[in-house]
Amino acid sequence: MKILYAAKKYNYGSLVREFSYAHFNFYNTLSKMNNRENEVIYFPFDEIIKKKSKEEINKELLRTVYREKPDLAFFVTNLVDSTLFKRETIKKISQSGKTITLNWFSDDHWQFEKFSKYWAPYFNWVTTTDHQAVKKYYKIGYKNVIETQYAFNHYLFNSSSVENNKKKYDITFVGAVYGNRKKIIEKLKKNGINVNCWGQGSANGRVSQQRMFKIFSQSKINLNFSKCSGSFWKDLALIFFSRKYDRTLNINNPKRWTDNFKSMNSSIKKRVIKGRIFEILGGGGFLLSEYADNLENYYQIDKEIVCYKNFNELVDKIKYYLKNDKERETIREMGFKRTLEEHTYEKRFSDIFKTIKK
Repeated sequence: MKILYAAKKYNYGSLVREFSYAHFNFYNTLSKMNNRENEVIYFPFDEIIKKKSKEEINKELLRTVYREKPDLAFFVTNLVDSTLFKRETIKKISQSGKTITLNWFSDDHWQFEKFSKYWAPYFNWVTTTDHQAVKKYYKIGYKNVIETQYAFNHYLFNSSSVENNKKKYDITFVGAVYGNRKKIIEKLKKNGINVNCWGQGSANGRVSQQRMFKIFSQSKINLNFSKCSGSFWKDLALIFFSRKYDRTLNINNPKRWTDNFKSMNSSIKKRVIKGRIFEILGGGGFLLSEYADNLENYYQIDKEIVCYKNFNELVDKIKYYLKNDKERETIREMGFKRTLEEHTYEKRFSDIFKTIKK
């Protein structure tokens, strides 16, 4: 299949940062899956915007589609990314009759009301990682929605090396350390539990993709937090203001304030399935995760993954699994096996493509 892949190549669109999550997982998988049968044409709009205007990017996207005639135009865009594209541009591609358009909506838990429901109608197909959002799409009259989830890219990691990694750390967390996460980690420390942290806001700083996987497999317990990122005051400001791709602020139309309030409310309340869950388990780590809605649909709780729902339960389970090596290792092995069998991006994309072909 010939695929035009349009997404950010770098983290947060900054060319001085590491490659983005989408580049490591989506682009890499699309290029390698099924014995490299796909021809993937990269359209890294974060690179292109450094050289071209918004108007030129839209023209370049159309020229690329008309020249290459891909079977599928695979977009990975969020609210900020969408400010680069004109809806008319996406509509032209979707109605061309030659190329099917698909957008991966990854934040419908809190972006559906102010983003996804307005952009979905311009794509032939969309995906959502929020199982509750499927009904919302149907409610606005959009039926070509595919429920999916994050996954693990097995092409990035040598799974045979997992068993050879000795445990170097008791408890670790890899991810941005701020807000609610920072408070929990500090509270654990006051309870005599020290957590080694890597990522933005931590003393150790950010780590590479390969280093991250090594940490997962060298840790007795890997922590994951399921709350949507953000802070109350930042989310409150986003009701009235939005940020464009060039980082400038825009005053939102008052008609959108209600939608934005609904998004803020979801952002504060919801505990969601993060991509980190599949990365830790696929990387050979034992995972203790804050419970997220619908997680049991992907893993057996206490058999393949362990969850907590409040701070006291988190403390109790950390102490328990640090003492019970055999039980912890059994759960780790089961989670690792389940991930490689069912939760790789190759399988996710294969299922999506089968649905579209039907």
